[in-house]
Order: sequence, then structure tokens, then C-alpha cells
Amino acid sequence: MQEIKPQIFAEIKKLCDGEVIAITDDTPLLGEQSILDSMKLVELCLALEDLALGLGFNFDWVSAEAMSRSRSMFRTAGSLAAEFLAQMDAGK
Repeated sequence: MQEIKPQIFAEIKKLCDGEVIAITDDTPLLGEQSILDSMKLVELCLALEDLALGLGFNFDWVSAEAMSRSRSMFRTAGSLAAEFLAQMDAGK
């Protein structure tokens, strides 16, 4: 499933409104340095839900832990991709 992480990064990049930016594991998705505003983050989650359904599992992005600033899967692009892959492995 090596191709999934680049797909997630591509979804993030699509939401950057045409800005030329390289998405890496360390790209922040929360906080002052975030490349996405809250509406774009929701759009990303909906896109990842669709991706997950196509892969045969449900992506859970609404848990209390997901919304915790210190433990959230949304801290960085890499932490989001890791959580998506973990849920994919657990859901199949």
C-alpha cells in the first residue's frame, strides 16, 4: 500500500489553492503554521472518507483523540497518513 501515502499528500496539496508547496511528513495541518484552514481540513477528511470507502474500510476522523491538539492525527501530513494506514490495516 505504498501508493496510499502519496495519494493522501496529493489530496492535501489539492486543497492548497494552487500554492506551490511540497507536502512532507512534517507539513503541519493544525496550528498557526497549518497550510489548511478549518474548512479545508474538513474537505480533506471527507475526501479521505471517500478514499477509505474505495479501499473497503471506514475512516474515523471524528474521535475525541483526533481533535486533541497534542495527540491528534491532524498534527502533520505524516501523522495523518500513518493513522489512515493504521485504520486501513485494522479495518480489513
